[in-house]
Amino acid sequence: MQHDDEDARVLAVIEGAMVTIRRRQTRRALARSSPEADPALFDVVDAVEGGAAGERPVTVTDIASALDVAQPRASKLVANAVEAGLIRREADQRDGRKALLVLTVTGRELCERVHEARRGRFADATRNWSRAERAAFAQLLARFVDGLTETAAERY
Repeated sequence: MQHDDEDARVLAVIEGAMVTIRRRQTRRALARSSPEADPALFDVVDAVEGGAAGERPVTVTDIASALDVAQPRASKLVANAVEAGLIRREADQRDGRKALLVLTVTGRELCERVHEARRGRFADATRNWSRAERAAFAQLLARFVDGLTETAAERY
């Protein structure tokens, strides 16, 4: 795809920002917003919460897909989160061979604390922005992520 100079400049800025976000996420900067949260365990809890928000049962297979890890690694992460009391396994009433993953009260409380800490960091980062700028950014960022998701789905 051809881009003129202005498009190329804007795309380079987006790329740079995304690389910075990725690097900071690699260091788990946002997960460290809650010091008691082991980032690997919180990734599982976050994925369970995300699937539950979509009102669909979450399985180990879903965790593997969400975290982009192999099934055995996802199984180990889930087992650790269960052991930590953050999630529990429930039998799937439609398919007894499957175990569904559900947040425990402790897991939900952890999610609430981490969400509050993350949102605090986002509020700090946008403290000099107007309400309209924050709303526009939220809308455009969500649209950008949807576009990335669609592009990835088209490639695979």
